Amino acid sequence: MNKRLRGMLLPVLMCALLMSSVFEAQAAQTIYDNDIGIQDDYNYELWKDYGTTSMTLNGGGTFTCQWSDINNALFRKGKKFDMTRSFQQIGKISIDYGCNYQPNGNSYLCAYGWCVDPLVEYYIVESWGTWRPPGAEAKGTIEVDGGTYDVYETTRVDQPSIQGDVTFKQYWSVRTERRTSGIISVTDHFKAWERMGMPMGKLYETALNIEGYQSSGWADVYQNIFRIEECSDNGVKVECEDMLLSGNYAGKIETPFDGAGLYANGDSCRYTRYFTDNRHCFTLRGCSNNANMAEVDLLIGGEYKGTFYFGDAYPAEYTISDVYHGTGSQIIELKVTSDNGLWDAYVDYLRIG
Repeated sequence: MNKRLRGMLLPVLMCALLMSSVFEAQAAQTIYDNDIGIQDDYNYELWKDYGTTSMTLNGGGTFTCQWSDINNALFRKGKKFDMTRSFQQIGKISIDYGCNYQPNGNSYLCAYGWCVDPLVEYYIVESWGTWRPPGAEAKGTIEVDGGTYDVYETTRVDQPSIQGDVTFKQYWSVRTERRTSGIISVTDHFKAWERMGMPMGKLYETALNIEGYQSSGWADVYQNIFRIEECSDNGVKVECEDMLLSGNYAGKIETPFDGAGLYANGDSCRYTRYFTDNRHCFTLRGCSNNANMAEVDLLIGGEYKGTFYFGDAYPAEYTISDVYHGTGSQIIELKVTSDNGLWDAYVDYLRIG
């Protein structure tokens, strides 16, 4: 490139860089009081009851926040849903995050959200300030994303919620060792809670959240990638009553749908399918015969791949995502192995997406 041309291009490039900087600066937005909105397809919210707060929206899922002299304040970015679908219907939810987290007092760094029917506020706590929540007796522990979490269920009486001041449950997974970056496999926590008798309803929200309670501090969420791995509805659908039924009591049913009834351990329905790919998601529609939770295992080629859970007698779909399995001809089996005499499982159809 000759000197004259290079000299002409230099001011142009400098101008372009300056314009780019201006656009980037303009992309950030700072809010100070209660506010809800959307930035780059991420739902954001600042909520407080009182005190000094600021939240700078830096594009995508990232943000910074500060708080002081507050009673309770939440800063979050994620996804809001329309309260018509369960987490099984939405797909596999995960958050890939990184945060410079500097609380001074009581605070949580967590995945956070709400569901309705039943109304539940939930927390997946990754790190905290001076107090480890929620100050209750754990129901048990689960292993998710290479870490151990204690699981809790608490009740809030006549407290603020997405439906006004009411009484509602809180679900908690609290990591035993703090961390401030990593992947939160949100759906895996939902599944574990349901296995422990903590039903999830229709989702209203899932977000990465910084919460402060009667404290001060700041946080820089420099990474917040929200993912939903959806299962296609265009796959193969197989009616359970058309499968091969086996076991001492398994049989066809006509109520509440045309399907199969699995009444005791060892009862199953199965069929053979040829797979060219080794990764699918499996959706089973079914229900319990009463208010107790029914459990149906998924086996492929004789290997356990997960469990479908049905919390009551209302037919619903439950999805097991990201199932890796063998290729070629494989036996797909839906089998009861956890019957305790308190429920029967009714299964309608299996969809492979």
